[in-house]
Amino acid sequence: RSGGRIPWGAAFALSLWKGHVEESAEVVPERVSPNGLRHACRRRHNEDVRVHVFPGGPPVSWVVLATIVVLLGVALLAAMSRRNELARMGASVRTREQAVEQGSDKAQLQYPVVDLSRCLGCATCVAACPEDGVLELVHGQAMVVRGARCMGVSSCERECPVGAITITLGDVSERKDIPALTDELESVGAPGLFLAGEVTAHALIKTAMDHGRAVGNEVARRVQGEEPEEGVLDLCVVGAGPAGLSCSLEAKRHGLSFVTLDQEHRVGGTVAKYPRRKLVMTQPVDIPIYGHFKQRSYSKEELMELWESLAEREQLPLHGGQVFQGLERDEDGIFNIQTQSRSYRARNVCLALGRRGTPRKLGVPGEELSKVAYSLIDAHSYQGRRLLVVGGGDSAVEAALALAEQPGNEVTLSYRKQHFLRIRSRNAQRLQEASQSGQLRVITNSQVLAITPSEVQLDVQGDYGPGALRLPNDEVFVMIGGTPPFELLEAAGVSFDPKNEPVEEIGEEGTGLVRALTLGLGLALMALVFALWHRDYYALALHEKPAHPKHMLLRPGQSVGLGLGIAATVLIGLNLLYLVRRSPRMGLHLGSLQAWMTGHVATGILAFLCAMLHAAMEPKATVGGYAFWAMAALLVTGAVGRYFYSYVPRAANGRELELAEFKSKLGRISEEWDQGQQQFKDQVRSRVTELIDRRRWKGSFLGRVVSLVGMQIEMRSLLRSLSQQGAQQGVTEFHVRESLRVAKRAFRATVMAAHFEDLRALLNTWRYLHRWGSALLILLVLVHVVYALTYGAFFFGRSGP
Repeated sequence: RSGGRIPWGAAFALSLWKGHVEESAEVVPERVSPNGLRHACRRRHNEDVRVHVFPGGPPVSWVVLATIVVLLGVALLAAMSRRNELARMGASVRTREQAVEQGSDKAQLQYPVVDLSRCLGCATCVAACPEDGVLELVHGQAMVVRGARCMGVSSCERECPVGAITITLGDVSERKDIPALTDELESVGAPGLFLAGEVTAHALIKTAMDHGRAVGNEVARRVQGEEPEEGVLDLCVVGAGPAGLSCSLEAKRHGLSFVTLDQEHRVGGTVAKYPRRKLVMTQPVDIPIYGHFKQRSYSKEELMELWESLAEREQLPLHGGQVFQGLERDEDGIFNIQTQSRSYRARNVCLALGRRGTPRKLGVPGEELSKVAYSLIDAHSYQGRRLLVVGGGDSAVEAALALAEQPGNEVTLSYRKQHFLRIRSRNAQRLQEASQSGQLRVITNSQVLAITPSEVQLDVQGDYGPGALRLPNDEVFVMIGGTPPFELLEAAGVSFDPKNEPVEEIGEEGTGLVRALTLGLGLALMALVFALWHRDYYALALHEKPAHPKHMLLRPGQSVGLGLGIAATVLIGLNLLYLVRRSPRMGLHLGSLQAWMTGHVATGILAFLCAMLHAAMEPKATVGGYAFWAMAALLVTGAVGRYFYSYVPRAANGRELELAEFKSKLGRISEEWDQGQQQFKDQVRSRVTELIDRRRWKGSFLGRVVSLVGMQIEMRSLLRSLSQQGAQQGVTEFHVRESLRVAKRAFRATVMAAHFEDLRALLNTWRYLHRWGSALLILLVLVHVVYALTYGAFFFGRSGP
């Protein structure tokens, strides 16, 4: 700029771009020639200095060649990444279809539900889930693949930054094994009768402890101000497991009169019967009076020692050896709790009985023998023995593995189904390794027929052939679950009628765009009000602002203007902390990720507005100005990802679920057909499925287009062929038409899923723009800050814009 002042650093930066610098001061352009850019300079003390800038850099051909290499390399990496992504998605979809066929797509108790209208596809839920394969990314969004492996830990729900996942009991409209409870865990229709822990159909020790604490708090709130009555307790806790112990400690903390009953003489409940050294808790937990557990994981022995010491220290009124037999309510509303040896009276009752009840038995000859057990406490007690473990759950698998590790043991695991559907992923992996190494023998599709002192007789179907298999045997462990105490609970007044279940509506909540727009509008209005308040300054032309009285207040380098720049920089730093909180490797768990996501959006908008005011409403072609426009680009790409991107993946996943339903329908439409028609249906299903799976997961856009065109041709040919086969096999025209109709709909769903997947892949470029834009913004802001700190004093002492 002719006549303007430019510090030494600016001229030096220019020299790095074009050539070599000697010195610099205030710069006045002299002339520009083809041989180079020449400036005349003079020092501040009127001493002339020359800055010579000579052209440099590689020839254009080298630049073009290097650019071609870089672009081809990036394209190759993108194509390989895309191919791997499609292969992974294809594997996840096939696994989910297998889970649906096997009945393991949904859990028995708690189950994750994904709101596709909100899901960003950030994969935080997949990384947070402690079990492999429960959730996977399909078409850029989370999808439940192996729901049966869900343990109800709720890590995915807590860590989802947009609240797109809810852990629920699923559809309970037809289930009669789940008690009807209010939000306070009070039995519907039975005031004062509370349930806590696993009996509520919620697993996990942490959940049980939370339930017990909640019940203790609620009872303390209700009895507050009531006159005590002689012989009547405020609370009777039935069960001294995690829920009962937590409820008792909370009652102790509130000073309630209470008693805790258990059929055993020690605390722990079901946990006390776990095998030695079993890892029973891997989540941070708070327990009343004691506070926050210091460790994130505890073995059975560690947890039992802690609970027992706590119960002894607090002198909890634990009455052991009391087998609960039922309760009744008298005319005064007081509960009479009956055990085998005595009765108790209380205003409120907390039933923390667990869900296992009495062990379920096989009902076969010889089960009464002393060598048959229904639990395993210490595997080390069994060495050099021939053992059979019956069951297919985690308890049975863990017992078989523990026994197989002991010297001299010959262990066989018998399971009545073909696949282990509901065991944890790490147990499935250990079982596979033990089976392959010969350490453990696994016999699926088998049932125990009889038990004798020296052997066990199994009815086996499958690899071992139909018929009986005799195994020499010394010990039998039957671990097929238990009979829940539902009859006892119903007699006590607990309702299991699905009609009494509170309706839990889990619908789509939308992307939250309205809330975001409201937040953005509010912040923008604040900035607008500030700008209008000072419009006499901001509306001026650039060369007129230095003469305005507010220039020293609002200019970028001083006072309020500088403060706004500092605020924008701080907000950018706070905005980036979201990445630290989201990363599982950082180990930062302060606050919910959803709250951090809200802060991420708010700080991003506010930083942009502060930067706009810092630039005096007129960003220039400087490093700071470029940082401002990079921030604007980040706002756009962030909005695309957070609020608009989910619609296309949601449509793709909708077609994916529709396709899975069509495939299942192909397997259901012929239940009443005769054998010949069944064979035709199987042919239709297998050939259509084979065509779809072979053609749909292609690794490039061009390959996908070619595949779709080729699949159209193949599909028409296949339908004609199947129609002819149906006629030859004597299948009725109605059945042929019905099968082919479903096949066509499955094909159309495939085409649409592939179409939306291509659109999703195209829109997914917002992620790369957002990430690299963030990197560019950080670099520009750092350069801008360093430049301002280095040369700010030079400007502060001068007038001018």
